[in-house]
Amino acid sequence: MLFDTHVHLNDEQYDQDLDKVINRAKETGVTNMIVVGFDQRTIEKAMDLIEKYDFLYASVGWHPVDAIDMKEEHLQWLEELSNHPKVVALGEMGLDYHWDKSPKEVQKEVFRKQIQLAKRVKLPIIIHNREATEDIVTIIKEEEAAEVGGIMHCFSGSVETAKECMDMNFYISLGGPVTFKNAKKPKEVAAEVPLDRLLIETDCPYLAPHPYRGKRNEPALVKLVAEQIAEIKGLSLEEIASQTNRNAKKLFGIS
Repeated sequence: MLFDTHVHLNDEQYDQDLDKVINRAKETGVTNMIVVGFDQRTIEKAMDLIEKYDFLYASVGWHPVDAIDMKEEHLQWLEELSNHPKVVALGEMGLDYHWDKSPKEVQKEVFRKQIQLAKRVKLPIIIHNREATEDIVTIIKEEEAAEVGGIMHCFSGSVETAKECMDMNFYISLGGPVTFKNAKKPKEVAAEVPLDRLLIETDCPYLAPHPYRGKRNEPALVKLVAEQIAEIKGLSLEEIASQTNRNAKKLFGIS
């Protein structure tokens, strides 16, 4: 009963073998996935996928790297899509200071607008954070995003930051990096985050867990993430799978 809360099956890397990838996930015990769209092309593909597969749901939003390309009509489009019964979150959204395609001020404005939209349509948000923790936390507080809550996606911050985010009604989601041998912070976070605030993900096709690091990731490998967290917490795989599944369904309103 594994729930992968962040997949990019709408990526062209799966164009040739998507059904095989999905079948491998189901055979591994993955029962649900959230397909994340982050620009016009990937959102359109995500919407196609959720119509085709009953166990897939979508999150739609605008990635901070591409914030400069977002127009007002895109925001209106996101609002329309949010009415779809299988669109269960907005995002991924946030800040990314690693790449310089979109100026920081543009990223912040687009992030704020999407939080405001989420509060209007009452959907949780999925947050992308790269090298921008302080500004992310500030904006979440100022925009009162705790009202809808959401996910700190592929969390790579400290235990202290995780606690701050949980206090603001956010779940902490861990992916492949928690399995990397030298990944000190994700392992510390896995140990400290309470089970009822924890989620798992692959972010596939990126960030494949050990021993597949550097290869194309896929949803079936979320089991390796769950196994690593189970080992760190001294629990069974079944306990981690069951609780993270419950957490995801509660957050996304999936019965």
